[in-house]
Amino acid sequence: MTPTEMLKHEHQVILLVLDAARLEAQSIEQTARIRIGRVEKIVDFVKNFADRCHHAKEEGHLFARMRERGMPAQSGPIAVMLREHDEGRRRVAAVVEALPDARKGIPSAVEAVRTNLLAYVELLTAHIAKEDNVLYPMADRLLTADDQRALAEAFEEVEANEIGAGVHDKYHRLAHELSED
Repeated sequence: MTPTEMLKHEHQVILLVLDAARLEAQSIEQTARIRIGRVEKIVDFVKNFADRCHHAKEEGHLFARMRERGMPAQSGPIAVMLREHDEGRRRVAAVVEALPDARKGIPSAVEAVRTNLLAYVELLTAHIAKEDNVLYPMADRLLTADDQRALAEAFEEVEANEIGAGVHDKYHRLAHELSED
């Protein structure tokens, strides 16, 4: 499996959680009630799998290698992806910030959780489509076979050293749990 195929596979797992987050936002809108535990699981997944694992592979390795091969970082696809990663982090931080008051049932906090969850879902769904259909094909054309091997090794190191043994699988299970709930 090539590095971009690995990332696409991770996108499929992330999309499961985005669907769960979308359903949670819709439920909040319909009931004005929030399932705090469910939202906390979504946030945990997003922060630790989508950001700490997946985005770390992109930002620290794939994008860096693409820059080495001549793709600009200050403009174009890489710049767009980095801005969107940052916007996603802001949306998740806003959810986290609102959770204590949402737990108390404060309507403005419940609404802040709902709107930021939904904005995150919409952002990341479009983001994933851009990466899968534009950026990753560009990367596959740009990168050499040696680049591909080095990236695959770097991705394994992220999994083993930065994330930890078994954590990747833990978040795969959580994604499936959230999608089935």
